[in-house]
Amino acid sequence: MITAFLLAAAAAVPSAVDAERAFAADAQRIGQWSAFRKYADEDAVMFTPQAVWARDFLKGRKNPARSVRWWPTRSFVSCDGRTAVNTGGAVWPGNRQGTFTTVWQRTEGGWKWVYDAGADAKRAVARPARPRVQRASCRAKAPGAPVIPPLALTTKQARTTPEDSGRGESADKTLGWDWKVEKNGTHRLRVFMWNGRRYAPVLHNNIPKR
Repeated sequence: MITAFLLAAAAAVPSAVDAERAFAADAQRIGQWSAFRKYADEDAVMFTPQAVWARDFLKGRKNPARSVRWWPTRSFVSCDGRTAVNTGGAVWPGNRQGTFTTVWQRTEGGWKWVYDAGADAKRAVARPARPRVQRASCRAKAPGAPVIPPLALTTKQARTTPEDSGRGESADKTLGWDWKVEKNGTHRLRVFMWNGRRYAPVLHNNIPKR
């Protein structure tokens, strides 16, 4: 009954895939950095390649003449439907192929991204008619933080931090992620999802310095 209620409630509001598509469309409509500012959480983090607060990086930044284009191919969603990790293909200006990953959290003000990173790709990523959505299990209460080791998270850490590493989790602890940037600019992201028995790794990005 509880699972059915959660699924029905989640279906009644825009999904993280909807938010991603709106974000990508606005990048073309109002400009790349204007769109990033519009959808960014107050504590969102991005990479240049070291971690920076998005609010500082984006403040007063002028839009480029041409915006990056991107589209989701997969979405990993927490049981309660309020946190998601989207990943997919991208095309940077100059027709350079790439990929992206965005972490989203649904707030009273709608969906806001808290983590965004991209990487070059050797080949184009196909645009699916419908992205594959994978939801965390709602069976059995998740026992702790998804990121291993399961250390306690402060409120600030749960929203990620602008240090060399950070981690976060959904409020119901069924979806978690961690990232680390090395001094040479290489970047790693891991995403874990509760499957009803354990936290299973569902995404592992190793991003070389661009």
